Amino acid sequence: MAHGHKSDEKIVYVGDSRVRVKSTKLTPQDFSAYPGKSEVFVPNFLLKEWMVGVVVLVGILALTVSHAAPLGYPADPTNTQFIPMPDWYFLFMYQLLKYPYTSENFVVLGTVGVPGIAFGALLLAPFLDTGKERRFYKRPIASALMFLSLIACTYLTVVSWSHYQAELKEKNIIPEHIKREEEMHANKGTSGGAGGGGAKPPAQQAAAIVAPDDPAAQIYAKSTCLSCHGGDLKGMPSAKIPALRGVGDLHSKDEILGIIHNGIGQMPGQYDANIGKGLTPAEIEQLADWLSRQKKQ
Repeated sequence: MAHGHKSDEKIVYVGDSRVRVKSTKLTPQDFSAYPGKSEVFVPNFLLKEWMVGVVVLVGILALTVSHAAPLGYPADPTNTQFIPMPDWYFLFMYQLLKYPYTSENFVVLGTVGVPGIAFGALLLAPFLDTGKERRFYKRPIASALMFLSLIACTYLTVVSWSHYQAELKEKNIIPEHIKREEEMHANKGTSGGAGGGGAKPPAQQAAAIVAPDDPAAQIYAKSTCLSCHGGDLKGMPSAKIPALRGVGDLHSKDEILGIIHNGIGQMPGQYDANIGKGLTPAEIEQLADWLSRQKKQ
């Protein structure tokens, strides 16, 4: 260390900040005593797992961006034709809760008992499977739990989706997100037609209710028609349920009675249901007569 400006002054270096080159190389750890293990967990194995996770995450993000989430109509609690369905990764649990021994009186078993057993088995697996063997066919406990879980989830998912498709076909229902997409394409086609400019046609004013003070209006309020067509008889256009205002221009009294008995389109017959709600055959006939008088003025 220098203390002056003399050129012949002795300089003494204290310490050395230079990084020295290591003369010895790292010797890989010997894993011969551990069958199936050939590398250290940190950082070798952990780095490989992290890279695989990154690739899977990028693939999921690509699918999310390329396929937009399907959207249906706004929620309508009065739409009895709607079939609620969870996302695909919850279909197995959705199907499990349909069975008699996991629903109704046994709903606690289906919502708490079965998931508790499944998660409990996962928590106990490391304590039950303490061997050093890494080959799956020599790890009976862990392998049995894994295959049982995969088979159960796959089976319940397939059965749930098959039942959903069969129910759609039986009730002749088009899922809302598909119906909404078809309507969107249809609206795009009509907006660019001969009218030009993409302007929407003016909405037609709904017809007024004919004879709102008629006793049959009180019968309507007690009938099953109210739950779908509404107290204002405007129906639910979003769910393809027509309005009853002006229905007399389309159907006569006898035709309306036939619809109440036999149903029409996706609507089943409502005669027995109305009888069950306390209406008499004479009141149902009076209701049909009142509906037949609902004409545009």
